[in-house]
Amino acid sequence: MRQLRMMRALGPGSVSSFLKVILDVVFAGLWIAVGAVGLMMLAGLLLSFNPELINQISITVAGTDVLAKWPVMAGSFLATAAYLAGLLVIVERLRKIFATLTAGDPFHPDNVTRLRVIGLALAALELGRYVVWIASAWLLPGKTRVEPDLSLTSWFSVLVVFVLAEVFREGARLRREAELTI
Repeated sequence: MRQLRMMRALGPGSVSSFLKVILDVVFAGLWIAVGAVGLMMLAGLLLSFNPELINQISITVAGTDVLAKWPVMAGSFLATAAYLAGLLVIVERLRKIFATLTAGDPFHPDNVTRLRVIGLALAALELGRYVVWIASAWLLPGKTRVEPDLSLTSWFSVLVVFVLAEVFREGARLRREAELTI
């Protein structure tokens, strides 16, 4: 119990600085994933220029020839790339927010915009999930399509982030007023 009281939330050596390091690692991992998806998309594009080469290659997953469904795979890669882009936006903004927390400046005015962008990115990811569901229902009749799921938790998270943005905006306003007070 005593150990928990000694942990600080802000500043160097705090929980926020530890979380900033974790976000840095996740950010690097996301860029690696983006590179891998980009290479797979490039390989697919290059293979599409030579259809005879595609016929010589056989890749099967669960008894299904993957290359026979290349347009579906290309769409999957595109959806994955869009999802990773959304995650990159969120993690990059979180890194900047946690950098201000580590510096001991939680109500930095830029954090308001960063939180709003995170909220918009979360909403866009959720809407993108609906687009993938509609596209899979239309293009992939049968068992391989994505099942619909309205996630109230996701939309609640979006609302929470926007409320936090307003809390940070008010905190920045109060800090600005305090700096003007003699």
